[in-house]
Amino acid sequence: MTTTRRQLWVLALLTLVWGLNWPAMKVGVSGWPSSPSPFPPLTFRALSMFFGLPVLAAALLALKVPLTLPRAHWGGVARLTMTNMLVWHVVVILSIPHLSSGRAAILGYSMPIFSALWGVLVFGDRFTLRQGFGVAAAALGIVLLLAHEFGKLAGAPLAAMAMLAAAAMWAWGTHQLRRSTLPVPLLTIVFWMTAITAVAMMVAALLFERERWVQPAPHVVASIAYNAIGVFGFAHAAWFYLARSMPPVASSISVMLIPVLGTFAGAFFLREALHWQDFAAMVLMVLAIASVLLKPAGTGR
Repeated sequence: MTTTRRQLWVLALLTLVWGLNWPAMKVGVSGWPSSPSPFPPLTFRALSMFFGLPVLAAALLALKVPLTLPRAHWGGVARLTMTNMLVWHVVVILSIPHLSSGRAAILGYSMPIFSALWGVLVFGDRFTLRQGFGVAAAALGIVLLLAHEFGKLAGAPLAAMAMLAAAAMWAWGTHQLRRSTLPVPLLTIVFWMTAITAVAMMVAALLFERERWVQPAPHVVASIAYNAIGVFGFAHAAWFYLARSMPPVASSISVMLIPVLGTFAGAFFLREALHWQDFAAMVLMVLAIASVLLKPAGTGR
């Protein structure tokens, strides 16, 4: 396995954007700091996606990537959308009002553990010693970060279990995407997966949240703008690039710093409490990332 400088730069920007997005989402949908009521979560996500689509389309046009998706490939893209985006986004945005932003990120980014398990159980993947160490370190980091949250999670068991289920689905989708043989540019697939998810989210918002629609407060507008430009205009395309160009274990573990950043950002911006487990987990996550990104000494890998 080799890691290019371009992949490392994309990974660094992705980590920053997605890590800061967890407290940003919490701010957008929880009614913080002084809104009379929380902003409807499905509506929040749908607006973020619809405003993000022009940004993503402009990037594709600048890169001369075609937007056209041949009809023969609609079914394949729809299946990838279900496992890579739709389930994940619906579950996350409905769960985050009930969990701290940092702990929601940690539950969501248990995905590398599921990715490794899917690879071994279904696709016949084999761990190298370094990859096995990385998975173990990431798993221990998640356990440590959740150690002080069992009381809170007991108060929101459905949200916690739903986040874990969504992480497992996302991990399955990562394997599907990597093994996809669709003769369509990756960014074109990303654009249409985002568009399909945006329409589905807006339909759900119309059905379940229309009576709760209100004028968004300034902090909600700022959160929507951050999601539109940073997450849907950049981060999703960046993630799918990494997921397709790096081995599944490497691409998934390599973004494990995102929940750590989300945890510390939540502590800084939202005053969510930190404990020694948070700092221990930081060390474990860095070790997990290093185990799959760094080249062994004395080899050409």
